[in-house]
Amino acid sequence: MEKRFRLRSRLGLVLVSALAIVGLATQSVAAQSTPPPGPQNGSAGLQGTVQTPPPKTAPTIATPVTGQSFNRLPVTVSGLCTTGLLVKIFANNVFVGSVLCGNGSYTIQIDLFEGQNDLVARIFDALDQPGPDSNIVTVTYSNNQFNETGIPLLRLSSIYARRGANPGETLNWPITISGGTAPYAISVDWGDGKPATLYSAPFAGSLNISHVYDNAGTYVVIVKGTDKNGLTAFLQLVAQANGAVGQSGNDQGDGKDKEIIIKVIWIPAAFLLALLPLSFWLGRRYELLHLRRSIERASQKSDEDEELEPEPEAKDDKAKGK
Repeated sequence: MEKRFRLRSRLGLVLVSALAIVGLATQSVAAQSTPPPGPQNGSAGLQGTVQTPPPKTAPTIATPVTGQSFNRLPVTVSGLCTTGLLVKIFANNVFVGSVLCGNGSYTIQIDLFEGQNDLVARIFDALDQPGPDSNIVTVTYSNNQFNETGIPLLRLSSIYARRGANPGETLNWPITISGGTAPYAISVDWGDGKPATLYSAPFAGSLNISHVYDNAGTYVVIVKGTDKNGLTAFLQLVAQANGAVGQSGNDQGDGKDKEIIIKVIWIPAAFLLALLPLSFWLGRRYELLHLRRSIERASQKSDEDEELEPEPEAKDDKAKGK
């Protein structure tokens, strides 16, 4: 009987605890499916490993077509893809630009290498998992200025195809300058309507560019470079203004589990946890009330039994009368 009382007294406590856990789980799932544009007041970040299959549909390159020749840069590349995924373009297996797939297609401008270029489009999900490669398109680029001067083409590259930061925070992006003749002038259009950022680089090598986005969203970043002799270079990238995102421009994904940040809203859970003392008090009150009623019923039954049983003296009197 005592175990039954304890079990019932804790029923409310267990019920509220279960509701609190369900509330936390619900908020976690909601945070994964619709990530907020930035950190929210009263929220906390948890790290979790989420396994999802990589993309299965290969993108395509519709233009240019194999056999085309070019003598001016940049060159426009377009094709079909899976909406919402990142498309990275590679020339001779070197990353040359990225763009987010929209409405089932993409268009991007890229620079080419001198001579033959084997173009491939690769699609990546939010965890940087690659899908199948596109068809290979082989084109040729002829640099007349290089043939005359022997100066290598000016090139811009980055190890990041996509990078992000929260709105109001500084987004830092390293790029690499090679070829051409120093010094270099770099112009960056961040795609949010603000004036382009200008940089000066006295030497080839790494240059860190930075920007602050005011609003959440996905932006097309255009980086243009010019060297001392007027050679130009072009690089198109994707910026994300709603959280820290980093995707390599050189690898093809490692197929391993990735870590993502899950935002958990604690207000519903805190409300449920606040009910725990109340549920415990109600359980104790129920236990005492039930115990009191049980004692009263036992006492009442004992009194009834005593009334029904004949008194010993009355039995003796009856025996003497006989």
